[in-house]
Amino acid sequence: MKYIKSQMKQLIKENKELQNRLKEMMDELNLEKNFALKALYHAEVAEGGKYQVAYQALDLPKG
Repeated sequence: MKYIKSQMKQLIKENKELQNRLKEMMDELNLEKNFALKALYHAEVAEGGKYQVAYQALDLPKG
């Protein structure tokens, strides 16, 4: 599975918990948004993470 910034942004937009987590990471770790997005991806999505299925569903063709 590959990190795709636009897909990650879409996932966060649709999930309030991830929005809060992103803000926390940016504040606590003093990260810019792009770095926080990637860190959140590795923490919560990649390698069987809690949001992996939802992230992969964004990659499926619509229709």
